[in-house]
Amino acid sequence: MFNSLPKNLTSALLLAGVLTGCSMAPTYVRPTAPVAGTFPAGEFATTQSEADAVALGWRQFFPDQRLQTLIAAALVNNRDLRTAALNIEAASAQYDITAADALPNVNGGFSRTRARSAASQLIPGQAPVGTSYAVGLNMTAFELDFFGRVRSLKDAALASYLSTEQARLSVQITLVSQVAQAYLAERSFAEQQEIAQQTLDSRLQDYKLAKMRFDVGASSALDLRVSETLVQSARVSFATLARQKGQASNALTLLVGTPITDLPAPQTLASQQIVTDIPAGLPSDLLIRRPDIRAAEQQLRAANANIGAARAAFFPRISLTAGIGNASSSLGDLFAAGSRTWSFIPQLTLPIFEGGRNRANLTLSEVRKNIAVANYEKTIQTAFSEVADALVARGALAEQLDAQQAFLMAQQERVKLTDLRFKNGIASSTDMLVAQRDLFSAQQALVQTRQLRLNNAIDLYRSLGGGLNETTQAPIATPVQNKTVN
Repeated sequence: MFNSLPKNLTSALLLAGVLTGCSMAPTYVRPTAPVAGTFPAGEFATTQSEADAVALGWRQFFPDQRLQTLIAAALVNNRDLRTAALNIEAASAQYDITAADALPNVNGGFSRTRARSAASQLIPGQAPVGTSYAVGLNMTAFELDFFGRVRSLKDAALASYLSTEQARLSVQITLVSQVAQAYLAERSFAEQQEIAQQTLDSRLQDYKLAKMRFDVGASSALDLRVSETLVQSARVSFATLARQKGQASNALTLLVGTPITDLPAPQTLASQQIVTDIPAGLPSDLLIRRPDIRAAEQQLRAANANIGAARAAFFPRISLTAGIGNASSSLGDLFAAGSRTWSFIPQLTLPIFEGGRNRANLTLSEVRKNIAVANYEKTIQTAFSEVADALVARGALAEQLDAQQAFLMAQQERVKLTDLRFKNGIASSTDMLVAQRDLFSAQQALVQTRQLRLNNAIDLYRSLGGGLNETTQAPIATPVQNKTVN
């Protein structure tokens, strides 16, 4: 059938196959990072050597096996991460749809037509009702992309796909850090609740002794009421922490996406086996490490490509419609000699007057690119600020933790001395009440400070782009299939 394809149609199809068109999109230039070359050296900033947080797998950064189990379950069951993965599939399908416009659409068809002609138009001897059959291949309105409109739209769709892929990686980094911090919150409330329980048990014993002393007239009603006040205060604290621990546990289950049982025994917040401390690299490394920065840059590339499509709209659009096949008034003669048909319809569309639509679309594309530049720069500044804040807080929290531990030891010694003075009749019951309350507050504050220090390490790990890899040898990467950046 195709051996007799008309020469002009053959030439047009060959031209369409090799012609990709020039791109009218502006040459992409990555904007200069609007941040300093190094992180600010605050009063407590550290000066450790550079380390690659991305290469440090989350199992190595979080050696706590209980936490590892929770993170692994969250990466499988968390609905936000699952939605982000589905968004990648949707963006990939949208890219494939756009890329298909660069290729001709060829359809096969068969038709049977039965029609009646007007009597005035009939040739003598011709029947008024006739039947015709047709079969063939048709190519409909295939655009020859001389000015790169289709190519620019394809590049924009590819950049949007890559941006969605990086967004999923950013969601994963955030999820890993959120699970870890929710786990620390639950552990912090659990440890504080345990302290409150121990304090309540101790104060109940003290209250029993105070009650016995009061019953035999060895102490006053004031001393008894002071002891009772301490008991009720501990009960309030215990109930409050039980509620907070339960809510923190529910929040952790929501992040994980499914209830987890038979977990390994938890580590205490004082343990060195929960997180691994890491030094920080330079701000320029964030351009490679952070998926959110990569996503913002791909969005900028998409906006840049859309300018090319808007520019191409000012130029003529050339499209081809062609077909080849057979036609006959009899189904049996459909493939007989002389039944061959073909058509070739080139079409040129030249914009003459469109009420400023094309100019407005170009202006809109340029404004959207400027918005994308601003978003890209803001993303870099945000990343820089997060790392800088984490570095400054790391040194300060280390100093704060040392001070808090020393403060607790001083409070414990104070309670011992006050208790001794109270038993010897030198200190009042009020002095004992204040000392015990301060000790309980110091114990709670130490647990909270440990949690803050661990959260800070997690913040630094996340802000440097850590949380994608499970091990340093096997980084997780989402394949881009056969899509490439032009």
